Amino acid sequence: MAVAARAVDGAATEAALAAVAEAFGVSRRDVAVVSGATARTKVVDVRVDPHVGEERLLSLLG
Repeated sequence: MAVAARAVDGAATEAALAAVAEAFGVSRRDVAVVSGATARTKVVDVRVDPHVGEERLLSLLG
């Protein structure tokens, strides 16, 4: 995903996490960086019911 926020003081990471939270219909606090906090590529954890998360992910992927 691309975000408009610049990669300064974590603004881009925060924008990406907020976008992931919105996409999965969870609050921002339910999304966390697992690895790559300062890297361009990140791995995130989304705390969501597994069935709901899988359904939403498939929907997002088209």
